[in-house]
Amino acid sequence: MLSHILMRNYTCSHLLQEVEATIINGNGTETGHIIVTTIGGGRGGQRKQTISYMAERVIGQGSFGVVYQAKCLETGETVAIKKVLQDKRYKNRELQMMRLLDHPNVVSLKHCFFSTTEKDELFLNLVLEYVPETVHRVVRHNNKMNQRMPLIYVKLYMYQICRGLAYIHRSIGVCHRDIKPQNLLVNPHTHQLKLCDFGSAKVLVKGEPNISYICSRYYRAPELIFGATEYTTAIDIWSAGCVLAELLTGQPLFPGESGVDQLVEIIKILGTPTREEIKCMNPNYTEFKFPQIKAHPWHKVFHKRMPPEAVDLVSRLLQYSPHLRSSALDALIHPFFDELRDPNTRLPNGRFLPPLFNFKPHELKGVPVEVVRKLIPEHAKNQCTFLGRRSSHALRRAPSAAPPPSTGATTRGCSSATIFELPLRSTELPPTGDPPGLGLIRPAGTVLLREDGHIYLALPNP
Repeated sequence: MLSHILMRNYTCSHLLQEVEATIINGNGTETGHIIVTTIGGGRGGQRKQTISYMAERVIGQGSFGVVYQAKCLETGETVAIKKVLQDKRYKNRELQMMRLLDHPNVVSLKHCFFSTTEKDELFLNLVLEYVPETVHRVVRHNNKMNQRMPLIYVKLYMYQICRGLAYIHRSIGVCHRDIKPQNLLVNPHTHQLKLCDFGSAKVLVKGEPNISYICSRYYRAPELIFGATEYTTAIDIWSAGCVLAELLTGQPLFPGESGVDQLVEIIKILGTPTREEIKCMNPNYTEFKFPQIKAHPWHKVFHKRMPPEAVDLVSRLLQYSPHLRSSALDALIHPFFDELRDPNTRLPNGRFLPPLFNFKPHELKGVPVEVVRKLIPEHAKNQCTFLGRRSSHALRRAPSAAPPPSTGATTRGCSSATIFELPLRSTELPPTGDPPGLGLIRPAGTVLLREDGHIYLALPNP
């Protein structure tokens, strides 16, 4: 039986068009039918392209809608399609977020389309890359086998969580607001991890209130339990700390059955928050009387053989005061992850680790030189293409300097230096010294570099 539904298709190039989509042999359910949609053909001049998906099985559902696994019939590629009811009066925040995101540790949006039903309901369908496992299922499998997750995997997963968070917090200004094992996808072969489900994510603007009932209970930061509405991305850091503790022990650290019970579980370990800590979370509660409970030493929370670096990182992420929690970027250079920076480290099966140091310039914007050095080990510089030999040389030698005058140069970004390619060839210059006249305008502290027949001026960023 053939039935037709009208689908509106948004491609990732932001083109809006109406297309006819056909459901073949379908009964209106999410599986067992073929969705035919068209992308391209908009004002940009792209050719129209028909894409057909066979919906295979439901892999997730909740109040938001449903996620199902599907196969692209043209390419054979497996994708995940997240179908959510769309209020026609508003733009979809998750779609807006997903269009901004481009990172190895964030699930990617391939394209999207809208579908309507006979009841005139509008559904947004996000076509996402498919990643087969979740951290939640991996932890559950280890528990079923009565074993702890190997520490190398704990480090690998946690590092990638922190890197993904550093990207969305610093580069995009987005707070995820629902970090939990179920929202952390893992490729079981490469062990690459990706943050997913940005349905609760939001760009936090200072001074603008946000809802406090956000984030799944076991992973909710205490300021949310206290009803704070002007919170920061530090709520994601708390959630990440809870995930780390769960990876290390196999069990949720704060398994509360309600909001109040959740706070009790936190107090059992962190102790009663001080008046100052309560003020940092929500000033309205400073006069509230809490039972006085001493903090439980962190090293006693975990088994005796737990590496002290692991315990230390947990303690830095799980602080009552949001501003005292490590940032995601700071967490990346914690000694707990030093093993990942060792060129000889391999997975238990002998395979190489997934790429961990392929940073892009926007990830390192404004990052101090000494932090960049710690982030990217020498052997991994080839993963970070913009930090070639000329950039690293500039990072080593160039002190701070004033912005350069206009020289007609083109620029290349670097985390702590900008490389200006001068409109000159090295054959036009003396073998040593500055180009004629450049000494009059060259800012103090810059480094002149010669490579591949070109002249570069390395200027440290302020």
